[in-house]
Amino acid sequence: MIKVAVCGSNGKMGKEVVKAVNAADDMELVAQIDIFNGQFTSIKDAKNSVNIDVLVDFTQPASIYENALYCLNNDIAIVIGTTGLSDEQITELRNLSSEKNVACLIAPNFSTGAVLMMKFAQMASKYFDNAEIIELHHNQKKDAPSGTAIKTAAMMAESNSDFIKGNCPEKETLEGSRGGVSYNNIHIHSVRMPGYIASQEVLFGASGQILTIRHDSMNRECYMPGVLMAVRHVIANKNFVYGLENIME
Repeated sequence: MIKVAVCGSNGKMGKEVVKAVNAADDMELVAQIDIFNGQFTSIKDAKNSVNIDVLVDFTQPASIYENALYCLNNDIAIVIGTTGLSDEQITELRNLSSEKNVACLIAPNFSTGAVLMMKFAQMASKYFDNAEIIELHHNQKKDAPSGTAIKTAAMMAESNSDFIKGNCPEKETLEGSRGGVSYNNIHIHSVRMPGYIASQEVLFGASGQILTIRHDSMNRECYMPGVLMAVRHVIANKNFVYGLENIME
């Protein structure tokens, strides 16, 4: 049995992970970690009390980096669903995972449909020189843009060097109206509004045509097959992975 701890267990995603792990035949939930009424209030407290093979983290952008460092330095494989890590932090975790020979999997999105949306956007980038991303989330999401949008832009940038070819010189009369500029000039627009769970659309334009690739998450259960896939992967493979698409068959 894979001994799993869930950090952020009382959050909306954490509660779903707890249910999914409890329902999995090959996993045992050994610790629910949360600063608000958790079985344990810290990863250290949990480790001192139970054996942990894998920790699944759905906490906050402010705490995920330190949580990941603790796990990798204490021989706990980690699956990270919390977004907000910088490129520099991801590089540091990659290096530490390799140095310690402890698995680390970071997935900006665990929905298989969202991962396919990202891969389709990467494919389309070879054929369109203009593209922008609009991501829409609930109004309790603290980081913007989303990790999914950033990962999508990074994947698209592997296929094209500039996504504003032919645009005229621009001047924002209201700062931020054109969104944030990410890899290879891909503009990302973030919407925060009650009623959404998580949605993203990638818009591609060319003379006389528009291509829209969109994914919508209707509930948080859709992420759980991907989370369990990630848990099983880090037990079988002591490596670093950024993006669920790298383990999807």
